[in-house]
Amino acid sequence: MLDRMRIGLTMGDPAGVGPEICLRALADEELQRECQLIVFGDASVLEECAKVTGLARPRLVIDTEDSFDQLAGPMVVDLKQIELDEFKVGEVSAACGRASFNYIEAAIVAALAGRVDAVTTAPINKEALRSAGIKYPGHTEIFAERAASNRWCMMQFSDELTCTFVTAHCGYAEVPKLLTMERVLETIELTAENLQVIHGRSPRLVVCGLNPHAGEHGLFGDGEEERIIIPAIEAAKRRGWDVEGPLPPDTAFLPAKRRVTDGFVCMYHDQGHIPLKALAFDSAVNTTLGLKVVRTSVDHGTAFDIAWQGLASCTSLFAAIRLAVRLVGLRGPERLVIEKNSN
Repeated sequence: MLDRMRIGLTMGDPAGVGPEICLRALADEELQRECQLIVFGDASVLEECAKVTGLARPRLVIDTEDSFDQLAGPMVVDLKQIELDEFKVGEVSAACGRASFNYIEAAIVAALAGRVDAVTTAPINKEALRSAGIKYPGHTEIFAERAASNRWCMMQFSDELTCTFVTAHCGYAEVPKLLTMERVLETIELTAENLQVIHGRSPRLVVCGLNPHAGEHGLFGDGEEERIIIPAIEAAKRRGWDVEGPLPPDTAFLPAKRRVTDGFVCMYHDQGHIPLKALAFDSAVNTTLGLKVVRTSVDHGTAFDIAWQGLASCTSLFAAIRLAVRLVGLRGPERLVIEKNSN
């Protein structure tokens, strides 16, 4: 593993818990021994949040990112995207949506230039993004457009359960139209390739069906299992991957199956997020596979109801930072891209 990796940490929505958990990360001595944190955000927001919550203020703030290559220790790149009087803590606003998007953009630019080794993101608010006229429904789609190779998908990773998703942020009615044999196959392959790197061995995967009872041989749904999912599974098996399915979603995640499965390929967002958050809400990490950079994130939202009250747990953020460090180390000196067939 590389010594003292630089992890770019985006501050998230200023009105949410992002500033608070970023302050906790900047002050954590154990994290500082594992990596150098570079927070992309607004220093005035972090300093005001520290004042309100009693947390330590950032020790090092720079006006631009031009000089941080030569500086040691945790720091804040002050992007000056929002004024304190432009938002209210705990409320959705276009100003916060625009600011949080610009923090992400700055971190991606730094990562693509090799100035940070990975990016970890604090939570943003999708309604705030939309209010600001930003077209992306979430982090995953922003990173996919800015830093993806030809294939990408979302992965939720934890010791209890790991899930990847054929579709992500879309309505249920849209899911069947977005499923293709090619898309299911590439999600299976991305899952297998990444978990092979993480675990150092060929993983065992389960693919969930779309419909109740995995379609019951065409009884439920429009034959998605027979037309799309089963052909994708068979193609993955021919390529040498250990894949089982499609399994009925209501029994796929039972304890006996979880004990022998490295990853579950899910057809839509809540199919995997519900069991994962029930089992590993505080420790799960969101990451995007197939990117040209390592990106991880917390597995929770902006939590406006407890923002700036000193109550937010930093467990998921710390896990996300540590997974980023681990993934960069696994890429190794040749910078092994998590997608084997990258551009």
